[in-house]
Amino acid sequence: MATMENQIKVGIVGCAGRMGQMLVTHFNATDGCVIAGATEHAGHAVIGQDVGVIAGLGPLGVIVGDDAAHMIAVVDAVVDFTIPEATLEHARLAAQAGAAIVIGTTGISDEQGEELARAARHVPVVWAPNMSVGVTLLLALTEQVARVLDDSFDIEILEMHHRHKVDSPSGTALGLGHAAAAGRNSELRDVKQAVRDGHTGERPVGEIGFATLRGGDVVGDHTVIFAGDGERIELSHKAASRKVFAAGAVRATQWTIGAGPGLYSMRHVLGFES
Repeated sequence: MATMENQIKVGIVGCAGRMGQMLVTHFNATDGCVIAGATEHAGHAVIGQDVGVIAGLGPLGVIVGDDAAHMIAVVDAVVDFTIPEATLEHARLAAQAGAAIVIGTTGISDEQGEELARAARHVPVVWAPNMSVGVTLLLALTEQVARVLDDSFDIEILEMHHRHKVDSPSGTALGLGHAAAAGRNSELRDVKQAVRDGHTGERPVGEIGFATLRGGDVVGDHTVIFAGDGERIELSHKAASRKVFAAGAVRATQWTIGAGPGLYSMRHVLGFES
């Protein structure tokens, strides 16, 4: 087990989930980082167990607890891929403790995003519904293409995830919608169409549509379609493993050390934005 001297002390909330275990594995293997705390919700079966054993790594000497406030108070950065309500509480605790927080939670509403912005007045908050390098590039390309093409090109966003995903459209799809809307100097809330059923009439000019597929064990597929008369442009990203999200979270966590308070995205982490 790595020592904590000169290491980034990382706390992982929701450590027993599929993504939580992946995060434990990646941070444990990263030079310069050490897992200093891990939590699950009260009553979870893993409380009191070693987080390394849960992740299949063997003992790491870090026992899973259910007191997030206590854990966050002793780490440099918190990594959260849980659910919106829990994430907001963890962000508030991080702001109080002076710990950075890296958030990969999806399904966060605009109002909840404002709460994260309040926490970001005090500490670095990296919030990205998808932390892969490829999706970060896809977001940038989507905004650029939308800026170049006029509204004679219809924009549709198609996403597919595993059968267990509970939010729709995915946070990544919504992020792509925001990027496309930004490229056209509009707000997604004004042009978003996520549901089509029955006799819907002609497609309005400038609308950004979403189509959602669920099934199997698909980690995450996203395609942005720019459909014009006589031609179509498609930008796609397919994730084959959650490892890409964990790798992005590690990179984001390392980036927060030395960063000032603020609400950041993976575009900041990767240097696409200053």
